[in-house]
Amino acid sequence: MENFTEELSGLIELPINNWVSIIYMLLKFLLNFCVVYILTRYLYYTKSKRRDYFFSFILISVSIFFLIYLLGNIKIKIGFALGLFAIFGIIRYRTESIPIREMTYLFAITSISVINALAENNNCIELLITNIIFLLITWGLEKQRNKNNVLFKLIKYDKIQLIVPEKREELIKDLTERTGLKIKKIEIGHIDFLKDSAIIKIYYQSENEEFNTINTLTKFPNEEETNL
Repeated sequence: MENFTEELSGLIELPINNWVSIIYMLLKFLLNFCVVYILTRYLYYTKSKRRDYFFSFILISVSIFFLIYLLGNIKIKIGFALGLFAIFGIIRYRTESIPIREMTYLFAITSISVINALAENNNCIELLITNIIFLLITWGLEKQRNKNNVLFKLIKYDKIQLIVPEKREELIKDLTERTGLKIKKIEIGHIDFLKDSAIIKIYYQSENEEFNTINTLTKFPNEEETNL
């Protein structure tokens, strides 16, 4: 108890410059946290509803900010920051690859956290403007994405006799009836004559559908592993 009291009194008696540094760090952290929270909660999460990625984005941002900020005096600033980008560039979950949208948000959040942590003390206005630009551009892109949204799916198709060009309209009609989607166009990929199946990529109109992270899957992950 006495040791704790002595440490607390020592903290209170810190020089004014130390208190200014602590307050400045907390203000920068608050700015970074608010920007990342708005980015993930109101721009990302409202569409994807992925709590796992939302949790990861917030925690990664906090970790990177303090990691970069507290190591700011070490002469590895730029190299360390670029190393973080390289690490995230090769991240892959054990059961599934990170979708491109999640990877983009992860890269943006990493960039924001590094910028906020490394920004010089006399660039507060520039720092604020930079964060606002990040938010506005992301908001604009998400808003534009919802207009005339065309998504795609990969389908393993069984009526292989319809894949010939002469029966393209009949193929689209059959896919529309079976999927209930407004199909705009199709692309025919791998054809397996032994199993009478083909992989078809369909593009369809969607106005209200939430972002689907498994649109491009044609088999379960464990099937992919056993078929290697």
